[in-house]
Amino acid sequence: MIILAIESSCDDTAAAVVQDGQKILSSVVASQIEKHQKFGGVFPELASRNHIAAISQITESALSQAKLRLDDIDALAVTHAPGLIGSLLVGVNFIKGLSLSTGLPVIPVHHLRSHIAANYLSDPQFSPPFLCLVVSGGHSHIVEVKDYCQFKVIGKTRDDAAGETFDKAARSLGLPYPGGVLLDELAELGNEDAFKFSKPKLTDSGYDFSFSGLKTSIINQIHNLQQKKAPIPTNDLCASFRKVVVDYLLGNFIKAAEDLHYRKLAIAGGVSANSLLRQNLSKICTQRDWHLSMPEKSLCGDNASMVGAQAYFEFLRGNIANFSLNAFANMSIEDVIFF
Repeated sequence: MIILAIESSCDDTAAAVVQDGQKILSSVVASQIEKHQKFGGVFPELASRNHIAAISQITESALSQAKLRLDDIDALAVTHAPGLIGSLLVGVNFIKGLSLSTGLPVIPVHHLRSHIAANYLSDPQFSPPFLCLVVSGGHSHIVEVKDYCQFKVIGKTRDDAAGETFDKAARSLGLPYPGGVLLDELAELGNEDAFKFSKPKLTDSGYDFSFSGLKTSIINQIHNLQQKKAPIPTNDLCASFRKVVVDYLLGNFIKAAEDLHYRKLAIAGGVSANSLLRQNLSKICTQRDWHLSMPEKSLCGDNASMVGAQAYFEFLRGNIANFSLNAFANMSIEDVIFF
């Protein structure tokens, strides 16, 4: 089954053609990073306008790269939740129009489900059930993946997401947007023991996270150095801050795996490209003889290939939309939407 997929949940306009949920025939992404840098983050209205300008050309490029025509496509897929509502609507309305003109069915896909599905593209033999750490700019979840379309959230952030925390820490250090990636690179050059940041402690939190205190702690550390007119050791601060965030994420994730008796783990989302997170989790799983799946770094950020991968399994489950399909800024990964 060949699916043409569209992703426009934030600031990347993406289209891809995916076969049987596991083989990428093409993948095209139009980044808006340069357009949003002067704002220090994504400007929603600008993102929507750029999606409108790019989406037709990106779709044509994906078909051309796959050497296919619309007549060769079996179904259409689109991210419809969660995300920036204006951006989501561009993708949803575009795919509905394409469906109206071609008669092809539309498969609605949840953004976090598709991030998890990136693992099926990197490792076609990998399959549920497993426990997944989903970490991105807007989300930090520990998810039981019981089946391809059955999910249970057992832990999540109560405030900021891990990716947002990295980006805000980087911004406080004067690093350009998107700062999380650059923070990870500079951390490789620093001493992770130079500064001590305390891991948050939540009472009766289960496996939940809270990153607001960590964000405040690095801002305060920078302000203290500035007040003393001391040089800012950027690399050391990046390394020390990255270490505490990664230790915090993995602490809850590994505890959940032990408590729930999972020996098959995965990570997903933009922050799953973080080098220390991948390195430390790989070590832990190797030591315990656990199976670990990690998407290729090129599939960690927003892309349409992962949408096409998850769409295949949603289609098999019968999750097909009609023309009442809408976009939703917020929606749990657990929700099943009937149209």
